[in-house]
Amino acid sequence: MKLLKRVLLLLVVIIGVVVYLNYPKLNIISGYAAKNVASGVFLAHRSAASMNQYDNSAPLIEIASTEIDESEQSASSTVYGMMERTAVYRDGLGAVLINDDYDPKALTIRPQRNQPVDTIPYPYGQAAPLDTVLADVDMDQINKAIAMAFAEPETQKTRTFLILYKGHLIAEKYIDGFDKDTPILGWSMTKSVLATCYGVLEHQGKLEMDWPAPIPEWKDDERKNITLNHLLRMQSGLAWDEDYTGISDVTRMLFLDSDMTQAQRDKKAIAKPTEVWNYSSGTTNLLSGILKQQFRSHQEYLDFPYSALIDKIGMYSMVMEADIAGNYVGSSYAWASTRDWARFGQLHLDKGNWNGEQLFDASWIDYITTPTANSNGTYGAHFWLNAEGKYPDVPRDMFSCNGFEGQHVFMIPSKDLVVVRTGLAEEPYFDVNGVLSNIVKAVP
Repeated sequence: MKLLKRVLLLLVVIIGVVVYLNYPKLNIISGYAAKNVASGVFLAHRSAASMNQYDNSAPLIEIASTEIDESEQSASSTVYGMMERTAVYRDGLGAVLINDDYDPKALTIRPQRNQPVDTIPYPYGQAAPLDTVLADVDMDQINKAIAMAFAEPETQKTRTFLILYKGHLIAEKYIDGFDKDTPILGWSMTKSVLATCYGVLEHQGKLEMDWPAPIPEWKDDERKNITLNHLLRMQSGLAWDEDYTGISDVTRMLFLDSDMTQAQRDKKAIAKPTEVWNYSSGTTNLLSGILKQQFRSHQEYLDFPYSALIDKIGMYSMVMEADIAGNYVGSSYAWASTRDWARFGQLHLDKGNWNGEQLFDASWIDYITTPTANSNGTYGAHFWLNAEGKYPDVPRDMFSCNGFEGQHVFMIPSKDLVVVRTGLAEEPYFDVNGVLSNIVKAVP
């Protein structure tokens, strides 16, 4: 009995120490869990059990307990009964973590969607893809690549995989519980969607990349020289800490802020523009706020990404989630099916032309794929690059949208390929170079 009491006391002490050391993080942990489950259940139509078992199984996040309220369309999470956080779902705007600023009656407008049905085969339309056999594709090699992508389910955690070649769907695979219509959270792939809105506006003659960022607070200090181009290239010189392991600029923004466009706006300059390259989710959300400034009304802002880009190319499954203030969280929160993420890649492979309509100028591709100084050839303008051969067996012209836990849309112009991979683990568990090199070998 004495031994049992000592063991129990030791466990209590250990738990107490763990809680004490991590208590400041509990707000982030429970917030992440609640937001993820609310979006997964009410937007992606996954089960709460599946979200908790798989999507919230990451270190620390797994200690959160989450419950669903179907009537309120909300999810609430705690860590050992402490630090409860609640996320609510808003049709058209996705889920949002609420706080004392949240007023359910404050934001009543929603994006207006136009989703006509057509008879054009996928990926350019809504009809079934053509059952076409392309003679120049080595399907044995394609199947080898797909098998490699799913070979180790416990570590790779690949969920969906799709290949377009010359605008044709040549292969796709889904694990149980996912199919061609299941929305997948793109995480930072959302950054590329937000950036493309700027390409559309530039094509419409409404802005230019060398314009100074229209931030009144910056006009009388060194930040006045920061341009839209600097922001799109993550080379503004503004301070930012993109650390997801603790309380940092990015975790405070995503899990505590009501208006996520403000966090980067308020930061001081630590270098002149172009002197440093510093990846920043805050910068993308600042760009979302600047995008909002281009329109006369909040409704026009909410409508624009859909009317000018997303619905234009038939990405009807996509939902861009907004913060409490109604700003799109362009850094992290766009959901779309694997097939719709592939449409986005095909649009860029086709240099902005979709069924004969030019959505952004062809030169935009040259712009976003030009390496940014100090990024070691890995980053352009809100797109990732292979310009200096990070993936040695993949063509150097490959560019991509990348997201947390290994979400990818790869575009390889020289091979006329779009490859989409989604999952719950990234490199080194998912071998990007190995899988893509096998696909590349399968086509001329």
